[in-house]
This record gives sequence, structure tokens and C-alpha cells, in this order.
Amino acid sequence: MSTQARRGNTRQRIQDVALELFSEHGYDKTSLREIAEKLEVTKAALYYHFKTKEDIVISLFQDLGRPCDELIAWAEGQPRTLETKQEVLRRYSEALRSAEPLFRFMQENQAAVRDLSIGETFKSRMLTLFDLLKEPESELTDQVRCITALFSMHAGTFAMQNVEGDPEEKRKAILEVATELVTAANPPHRRPARPDSAQTVSP
Repeated sequence: MSTQARRGNTRQRIQDVALELFSEHGYDKTSLREIAEKLEVTKAALYYHFKTKEDIVISLFQDLGRPCDELIAWAEGQPRTLETKQEVLRRYSEALRSAEPLFRFMQENQAAVRDLSIGETFKSRMLTLFDLLKEPESELTDQVRCITALFSMHAGTFAMQNVEGDPEEKRKAILEVATELVTAANPPHRRPARPDSAQTVSP
């Protein structure tokens, strides 16, 4: 959803402003009153949509995390070929675009995230993606490659902020490195036989 479209929705405006304040001042140091003041609405109007700060964060995870859940559902129905795994990374890279503010919040509020229920939800998603990228009996070094591919896509977004270059080009560079890691973790002699139906990854 575009930023302009989100601004036209009160619930989503609350999410955007809350996430901005959480990232600037910290989750623990931001109050519902400050969020309401930034939005120029009453606390009662805010309570109509969210009763607590945690409610806001949970809703953000549900909304911005939906593309990731859809990706997992799609991948679980695909053959476990290298092509599928590369497509998982490509689609995940796209999903991270809209979820970038949420990852920034998690990066800057790690202690709060550990205490919130969203921490377990995020961990579960990452473990599922990890399982989709690695082979069941893969060697330890290949498992490290697969988990590193995922974390490089998360950390790379922040680490590359101070590096000169076009944001899209930087995203593609991060994706290229992650793809190289997963490809190396799935050498030809250990890849499962690709069925004829998997010649092309389905949409």
C-alpha cells in the first residue's frame, strides 16, 4: 500500500506515526498521549482504534508481515528446487520494502521486542523461511549460509544506509549476495531431482 493511501486511513496513520515515534524516541519512552498529540487527535479517538502501545505494534506486525506470510504459504506449495529458493529470496526482498520501518523499529527497540508477543511471531517466521531455504539433511556450513542469507537481507538494509548509491541498486546488491549464499548451500550434487512440473516456478 502506498504511503499516500495509508495517510487517508486513520488506523494506518496511527500506525505510521507510532512507528515513527517509537523509532525516534524508543518504544518504552513513547506514550499514547504523545502519539495522539502528534496526530492532533484526542486520546479517546486513539483508544477507539488501539487500547495500548502493544496493540499498535501487534497490528503493524500483522499488516506489514502479511506479505511474508503469503510468501511462506506460496513457497510451501512449491517443489524444493534451487529455483524455488531463489524466488523465495526475490519475493522476500520485495516484501521487506514495505516492512522496512518495522525492521527499523525492531533494530532500535530490541529489548522491547523481546518482551512483546511479536518477538516469538517474528522468530517463527524466520525459522520457517530458514527451513524453506535449506535441505533437510544439509551440512552445518550450508545451514549457516542459508540463515546468513536471511540475516544479510535484514541487516544489509540498515548497514547500507550510509553507503552511497541508489536504494534500489543497494537492494539488488543485497539480494545478489543472499542468492549466492543459498546457491552455494545447494550444490548440484545435493539438489533434489527437479520434476518436469517444476521447470517453471508458478506465480
